[in-house]
Amino acid sequence: MDNRSIRDKIEDLKEWISEHAKIVMPIVLIICVSITVFVAVNANRRAAAEVEAQLAEMPVSTSEPIQEEEQEVPLMELEENAYPAVNALISNYYQAMAEGDVDAVVSMNEYVEEREKLRIREMSKYTEDYPELTVYTKKGPVEGSYLAYIYSKMKFTEYDELVPGLQAFYICTDESGECYINGGEDNSVVVQYIKDVSLQEDVVDLYNRVNVEYNEMVETDGELGAYLYDLSERIDVSVGEALAKAEADAAKQQEEAAAQESEAENSGGAEGNGEDEAEGEGAEAQESELAAATVKKVKATNVVNIRSSDSETADRLGKAQVGDEFTLLEERGNGWSKITFEGRDAFIKSEYLELASEEPAAGNTTAQTQQNTQTAAAQTASAETGGTVTVKTSVNVRKSASENGEKLGLVYEGEKLELVMKQADGWTRVKYNGQTAFVKSDYVE
Repeated sequence: MDNRSIRDKIEDLKEWISEHAKIVMPIVLIICVSITVFVAVNANRRAAAEVEAQLAEMPVSTSEPIQEEEQEVPLMELEENAYPAVNALISNYYQAMAEGDVDAVVSMNEYVEEREKLRIREMSKYTEDYPELTVYTKKGPVEGSYLAYIYSKMKFTEYDELVPGLQAFYICTDESGECYINGGEDNSVVVQYIKDVSLQEDVVDLYNRVNVEYNEMVETDGELGAYLYDLSERIDVSVGEALAKAEADAAKQQEEAAAQESEAENSGGAEGNGEDEAEGEGAEAQESELAAATVKKVKATNVVNIRSSDSETADRLGKAQVGDEFTLLEERGNGWSKITFEGRDAFIKSEYLELASEEPAAGNTTAQTQQNTQTAAAQTASAETGGTVTVKTSVNVRKSASENGEKLGLVYEGEKLELVMKQADGWTRVKYNGQTAFVKSDYVE
């Protein structure tokens, strides 16, 4: 990199920082890993207010009901590395970020957009590790929740010195006592609580200390600013190309699937001519009937995402837990298996599945097998269907009948939900925002 090139990049960087009025630490917007908000502000109150406005954009939810009324925020001192469970979560999260392990990131913060997943993977190519992490916390608005401010030092693969940063998280505790990064629904009380805490003096002081440390580093090493500016451009280009490729691949897969379906329909409707052709078709039909006469069940060997098509960039329909069983429809040569999930076709990586059982289907065709599966599922439910149910106490609405199912929202006492079916497994199937969802039967009547 020649001196002229470095000077040009530094001038571009200075102009960019000036336009953004020093609201956010430059490394935050340069690196653009926007799972949550990287924050560092000037020493004045106005900058702190702008930071808390960014924090307010974080979608949050609560595991306990909060009344929609003002909640007084107590003055609390920042605690350093005070909660082992929070420390462990943060350590694992940053390790996953450094390694580009998107599945691990999503297991700790499931509300991650596809673009952010691509940024995580791309950024990991330039990240060696986070050798220094300090977790500062204040108690959150509900039991088992925390506001965490993570001071880190990042080691780039292409830069020798450690670069400081500060990242803010809203952390909650689930029903099983595990901590997770909360990326759920908005709640005005929680948002206001975060705003108020972000303006407390010791939090602002922490922002300022990290901001000063970073700015001094950039001022004494002009090549760092130029490097980060160039890195931002590289990541933007790579993410854009990856998104375009994913869209093209998805379109190609849809075309191929449609072509295969059309070919199958045409070949299935054609009649064979001649004795030899008839014998060949008879053998193929016999094999097809034999395959259709077997119902295979597979089970998950690890926690794994369930997707709408056989691609890591496809929409996530849910998450399989260890031991969850599914009806296997097809095992593809590209490493994916097609299964039945919540009454529709879905896909899981084959490496995370193993055969659970293989039973004869008494000569059923594939369509009959699926119909029988749906009938058997319906028989596990009670006779109570139709009408509405009333929420007895605030409860999470989930995408599947599992405490680990994706959270779709939070309903409060007295709200009514359209009843689809009360199941014998302790869950009630309802309609929520136009889609099928589940709530614990204990919390509705």
